[in-house]
Amino acid sequence: MNQRNGVSVELTNLTRVYGTMKALDGMTLHMEPGEMVALLGPSGCGKTTALRILAGLDEPTSGSVSVDGQDLTQVPANKRDMGMVFQAYSLFPHLTVRDNVAFGLKLRGVDTAARRARADDMLDLVGLAVHADKFAHQLSGGQQQRVALARALAIEPSVLLLDEPLSALDAKVRVQLRDEIRRVQTEVGTTTLFVTHDQEEALAVADRVGVMSQGKLEQLASPEVLYAEPATPFVAEFVGLNNRVPTTVNDGVAMVFGVPLAALPGSNAQGVAMVRPETVQVIADSAGTARIASVAFLGPISRLHVTQPDGSIVIAQLASSLARHFRAGDAVRLGVDSAPVLVV
Repeated sequence: MNQRNGVSVELTNLTRVYGTMKALDGMTLHMEPGEMVALLGPSGCGKTTALRILAGLDEPTSGSVSVDGQDLTQVPANKRDMGMVFQAYSLFPHLTVRDNVAFGLKLRGVDTAARRARADDMLDLVGLAVHADKFAHQLSGGQQQRVALARALAIEPSVLLLDEPLSALDAKVRVQLRDEIRRVQTEVGTTTLFVTHDQEEALAVADRVGVMSQGKLEQLASPEVLYAEPATPFVAEFVGLNNRVPTTVNDGVAMVFGVPLAALPGSNAQGVAMVRPETVQVIADSAGTARIASVAFLGPISRLHVTQPDGSIVIAQLASSLARHFRAGDAVRLGVDSAPVLVV
């Protein structure tokens, strides 16, 4: 990772109380220099409150904020050297794209030639150099959000804050811009906090993902670890699809579809194993006691709903090249890949 411009960020034991509601409840987050961390969670979980406190747009009830070793808890927002991109692009309609990008530099007293050069560099970075002399209304939503990103980066902020920056865009543009944000952030090396309710977005862009619930950070881990080894039932339920398969745990082992699986730390002795659909194996077997209920074709993958003898449904996700051999009503038996499971 490029850490040329990266600084560390520490949010320590943050609480934020509004009346009787705790928006943040003792949240602690450490970000490495140059790292992109995504905060993920449902509406009201506290993720935007954490970002606003880091930006200086809101004050914590208790706790502290430090950047690059400096305590900024009492420092006003305009002195914090943060770049921000919101869901709304917030471009000035009367300014050209170049002048929008250069606006923060103008406020900082940077001379005209240097402003223009820096703005053009940033527009080149986000692939909009040819649109420098256009106005906001002449651009698509995705292009306008690229301009907002270029504007935030033009001032060379110590930290970049992205608050649901893609949620106003349509699905295809969202995926394109998501990948673009990751490329740009990696290239410039700015420490970045990305807030989203979209789990695919968080898993795709971030070095680490923090899942939040009711003002607390439930788990902070790489996307791969978060997905494969959820630390709490909330994380297991919130991130990705899961089957809930009844099981018991003996000596750290849970039996799932007759296969012994390691139980993750925090598992209950008895309950349901959280089993990812892509780990479920579906085997054609005329003597099998399970039946295919339906096959949904989703392009490169397909989703099978399988009815077990007790009437419960198990979802399996297979490559479509394998799934096309199955039809509703087929007799099958189920297996599972030997991946650890959380029993809740």
